[in-house]
Amino acid sequence: MRRPRIILKATDIVTGASAPAVKIVSWNLLHSVGAQIDDVIELINREKPDLLLMQEATIGMDALAGRVGGYYARTPLPGRIHGPACWSLTPFARKPRACVIPSGALVRRVAQIVHFDTFTVANVHLSHGQIMNRRQLRRLAAVLPGHAAILGDFNLVGPTLVPGFADVGPREPTHRMADLVPIRIDRCLVRGMACERASVLPVFASDHQPIMVWLRTSGPLR
Repeated sequence: MRRPRIILKATDIVTGASAPAVKIVSWNLLHSVGAQIDDVIELINREKPDLLLMQEATIGMDALAGRVGGYYARTPLPGRIHGPACWSLTPFARKPRACVIPSGALVRRVAQIVHFDTFTVANVHLSHGQIMNRRQLRRLAAVLPGHAAILGDFNLVGPTLVPGFADVGPREPTHRMADLVPIRIDRCLVRGMACERASVLPVFASDHQPIMVWLRTSGPLR
């Protein structure tokens, strides 16, 4: 059974009580040759997330809400046919928006900012450069509110080096570099939030495995 939308009470803000956990799944679809809308619908029906974040989503994904209900938004990367997209079981607190982040040499990057009642999520597909993608994360950390999470394809190896954020995503590999070397590049960073569970979901349709986290706000809202 689907859980109802969580509305935070004024007493929760005063006492610092945490809201119930939200189930979030993040998946790089591998545009054009990877996961298609039927694969995404299968994932939604199987995992029943509160929020699904997608990277490399194309226009073919725009029919998602019409097929399964819920609420959907897509933010194409400048000059590209794909970009981050999100699907939510319940309405967004505000319309998801694009946040410009430092761009790499080849691709101009934006993050998709998703607002909920008690927290904000940045849906990202970062650059491959190991200095650039850390700059992009620090840019997001500077503009996100106190209760925030950053999820997606980080293209990053090793520590993220983002002050104030904890890396709480699953520790298993999520991608095979050159189809050979297993690496963990699909990540979840949080600030002012706690992760109750995290796992890598079975791979199908894409060269990335989806990651799943249960997140809840931690401490008083600000």
